[in-house]
Amino acid sequence: VQLQASGGGLVQPGGSLRLSCAVPGSIFSIYAMDWYRQAPGKQRELVAGYTSGGGTTYADSVKGRFTVSRDNAKGTVYLDMNRLKPEDTAVYYCYLDIGYYNPSHEQVVAKYWGQGTQVTVSS
Repeated sequence: VQLQASGGGLVQPGGSLRLSCAVPGSIFSIYAMDWYRQAPGKQRELVAGYTSGGGTTYADSVKGRFTVSRDNAKGTVYLDMNRLKPEDTAVYYCYLDIGYYNPSHEQVVAKYWGQGTQVTVSS
């Protein structure tokens, strides 16, 4: 299974985007569902995510602007990004450490890095 983060693009400062990342099935357990980003010349950093206890965590730089959410039935994690700034420009990646039912109704427990999606904030 290869995951692809989607929803990136070019947006003006102050704009919004919604990223998504999905597995092919419904989720029954969550160890981590995270969004990371990597800007040119910088290390990959955690932007937002769910903890194994069900709480959420955010980088200070995105608190109040970004929201992580999920739809377990659809096997999807989202990142809603509002009031985007040029410094949010980066490739965004999802990381999932989850259990889910695949299309054959088998239980799968696995860790995945999604292929990134480019977010560019520029006027």
